[in-house]
Amino acid sequence: MPTLPASDTADAPVDVLILGGGLAGLTLALQLRDREPTLSVAVVERKSHPVREAAHKVGESTVEIGAHYFADVLGLREHLETEQIRKFGFRFFFSEGADRVDRCTEMGVSRLMPTPSWQIDRGRFENHLGERVRASGVRFDDGAIVRGIDLADDDGDHVVRIEQDGAVREVRCRWVVDASGRAGLLKRKLGLAQANDHDANAVWWRVDGIVDPNTWSQDTRWLQRCDPPDRWRSTNHMCGPGYWFWLIPLSSGAHSLGIVCDAKMHPLETMNTHAKAMDWLRTHQPQVAASLDRTEHTLQDFLFLRHFSHGVKQVFSGQRWALTGEAGLFLDPFYSPGSDFIAISNTYICDLIGKSHAGMDVSRHAELYQQLYFSFYENTLTLYQDQYPLFGDAQVMPLKVIWDYTYYWAVLAPLFFADRLTDLATLGRLRPSFNEARALNLALQPLLREWGERNSGRPSPQTRLLDQFGIDWFREMNRALGDTLDTDAFVTRVGDNVLRMRHLAREILTRARAEHPHIGDHGLDALLTETGDTPASLPPLWYADAA
Repeated sequence: MPTLPASDTADAPVDVLILGGGLAGLTLALQLRDREPTLSVAVVERKSHPVREAAHKVGESTVEIGAHYFADVLGLREHLETEQIRKFGFRFFFSEGADRVDRCTEMGVSRLMPTPSWQIDRGRFENHLGERVRASGVRFDDGAIVRGIDLADDDGDHVVRIEQDGAVREVRCRWVVDASGRAGLLKRKLGLAQANDHDANAVWWRVDGIVDPNTWSQDTRWLQRCDPPDRWRSTNHMCGPGYWFWLIPLSSGAHSLGIVCDAKMHPLETMNTHAKAMDWLRTHQPQVAASLDRTEHTLQDFLFLRHFSHGVKQVFSGQRWALTGEAGLFLDPFYSPGSDFIAISNTYICDLIGKSHAGMDVSRHAELYQQLYFSFYENTLTLYQDQYPLFGDAQVMPLKVIWDYTYYWAVLAPLFFADRLTDLATLGRLRPSFNEARALNLALQPLLREWGERNSGRPSPQTRLLDQFGIDWFREMNRALGDTLDTDAFVTRVGDNVLRMRHLAREILTRARAEHPHIGDHGLDALLTETGDTPASLPPLWYADAA
C-alpha cells in the first residue's frame, strides 16, 4: 500500500483529523489509510502511549463482526492469533446463589465454533494499533488535549485547537471525526446526546491471574464436557434474575470482571465499591466470590458506570463530520456488540470520506447510512431493554440466546462479512427480508419476557449442558458467515436465514404454549400465518447432560 510521509509540522493541514486514539479512532485511521491511501490522516489522543496492558476499558470480548473487522478488514489476524486469546465462545451459568456451579445449568459450546473471535487485552491491542498507525504514515499525537472545535458552516476547513506539551496550536482539516469515547467532544458541542430507556448499570474491575472455572469442580465428567477443557477462554456469564457477571481472560495474565444489572432490581449503591461488589457476589455468586478471595487475585482497579446505555441524535453529516464508537452510541456489554458497532460506523465513515474526497456531495449518503446505522442500533436494543429479569431463567433464557444469535447471524453479520453495508442496490432487494426479521424479533422478545414472568418462582432444572455446538443448523449459520457469494446467491442466503428465523419463532411459540396454554402470541400468529410456509421440523434446541 502506498503511504504518505508524515507531515513536517504538527499543525499542518490534514484531510481527516480523528479526535481520540482508542479502539474506535485507531481502527478508523488504519481503515482509512488502507482504503484511501492518498489522504492525510492525523489522530489526537489524550493519553500518552504506550498505555499499560490490561487497560481499564470495556470491549475486551469480540463477536463475529468485530473479530472479522480486526482480523480480516484491518489485517490484524497475526497479532490476534499470537498476542491475544482465541475465545471459546460465550458461556452462561444459571448459578444464582450457587456454591456448586457444576450442579447448575450451563449453556455454551463444547467445541470451538468455525468462525473465530478473540478476547482482547485492550492495552496490548491499542499499543499495537498505535504502532501500526504510525507505521502507515498517519500522524499520531498522543498526550494531546483537544481544547476547541470550530466547524465550518460552508466548504471551508474545520479548525481544531490542540494543547500538547504546554503549547496550543490550531489544525485545519477537511473532515473531523469524534472518537473520543464518553467525552463526546462533538456530541457535547452540538447538543447531540440522547438518552434511551435501557436503565442498566455496571461495575467492573481487574485482578491479577487467570480465574479458571474448572477449579470450581472435582467432577471429572463435568470437567471433560468441553474439548479442549478450556472454559476459562470463554466469556463466562454467571446469570441471575436482573443481572449477569462477566469473567474475561486477558493475555497479559489478568482477568476482567464485571457486574451488569437492571438498575431497579439491583441498585448501583449495593456494588459501587470493590468491597460492596464482593459482598454482593458472596450473596448472588458465592462460589465465584470464594475463588476471587484467593490471595493470587490481587485487585488492580475498579470502576462503576450508571446508566451506561445511550443513543445519539446524529452520527454522520454531509458537512464533513462524524461520530464513532462510544462518542456516538452504546448499547450494552451483553453479547459484546461494542466492537461490532465500531466496525459498522467506521466502514460508513470511510465510504463517506472516500466519496467526499472524490468530489461528491455526501449529504444524501450520510443520511441513508445514518438511517441504516440507527436501525441496527434500535433492533439490537430490543434484545436488552426490559429483558434483564429473564437472565436467571434457565429454561427461557437459553431459548432467548439461541434466538438472539440466530437473528444476528441471519441478517447483520452476513451483511458485514459480505462487505455490503454500503451496497444500496442490494440493501434495497433485502428490504423485505430485513422487515420480516425485525417484525419477528419485535414479537418474540415480549413473548420470551411473558414466558419468564409466568415461570417466576419455578425451580430451575439442574446439571445440564445446553451445547450450542451440537445444534447442526446453528453451527452451520456460524460457519456460513465466511462464504463468498455473488449478489443473487447472497440475497437468497439472507432470505433463507430469515426463513430459519420464522421456523424457530414457530418452535418457540409452540414450546411456550405447551408450558402456558394462555400465553399471549404477541402478534406471532399473524406473522407466521401471513408467510404461508410449511412448518419445518427443528431438532432439539438443547441436549441434556447425562451426568
